[in-house]
Amino acid sequence: MSVNGEAVRVGPGTGRADEPGWEVDPDDDWALAVVATVGRQLKLRREAVGMRVPEFAVAVGYGEDLVYKIESGKRIPRPEYLDTADEILRAGGLVAAMKEDVRKVRYPKKVRDLAQMEARAVELQLYDPLHIHGLLQTPEYARALLSMRRPAYSAEEVERFAAARVVRRAIFDRDPAPELGFILEEWTLRRPLGGREVLRAQLEHLLSVAALPTVELQVMPTDRQEHAGVDGGIEVLKFADGTAVGRSPAVAGGRAVSDLRQLRILELRYGIIRAQALTPRESIAFVEDLLGET
Repeated sequence: MSVNGEAVRVGPGTGRADEPGWEVDPDDDWALAVVATVGRQLKLRREAVGMRVPEFAVAVGYGEDLVYKIESGKRIPRPEYLDTADEILRAGGLVAAMKEDVRKVRYPKKVRDLAQMEARAVELQLYDPLHIHGLLQTPEYARALLSMRRPAYSAEEVERFAAARVVRRAIFDRDPAPELGFILEEWTLRRPLGGREVLRAQLEHLLSVAALPTVELQVMPTDRQEHAGVDGGIEVLKFADGTAVGRSPAVAGGRAVSDLRQLRILELRYGIIRAQALTPRESIAFVEDLLGET
């Protein structure tokens, strides 16, 4: 069974339960290979100590069906599952060590690819007209936003995607840190998604991020009569070797582009939006006022 998308361990005699676990994306070849390898190792070690699946399921505290699915590479094991299995199978830390590989495949492929690019970028220019940008979202705000998607995500998917956004926030801890520019729409800062307390915590988080020396946060007021961002969001990531990649719904159908001509269009639009928005100092004052009203 599950609570808020998390697997709940079951006691002896309740092995019929099929806890949700983490599903493997059937189109993610690397994740499939990693999970299959982890499952195979778990099965070999279980058999090496002479334990059958029913016995192991009781010992590890999860349902038999989940054990079969993990060992056959159909489910991604959770970290606590690997820790417990390591103890039961007397693996001396070798099973628990697989948590790092599992952690990497826990998130969808497109999220991993984006995180890898963000990890290499030395400068990011980001504008999202619909939401507070994912890199700026608190876990509570991310969950609230993901829960409103239709068709609805499952509780497990909400937790998985929210966790992926939190992991991407490691970009703020890099040393040296990249230069990060965010442009946010005023209305996204006013809409209380998830409730007033969630919004308040989100605004407080924005102020703490905006205080970082490598971050520029700007707000586009709703009453602006000119706005160069009417064609949609913009993402431009620049790398140390001088190359860059960008994306916008208005360019190449939203696909990532590295062509200089298309990148110039994105940077031109982003630059105009920056000029039309409040300055970083004005934006901080604006968010502080909103916080006082919330």
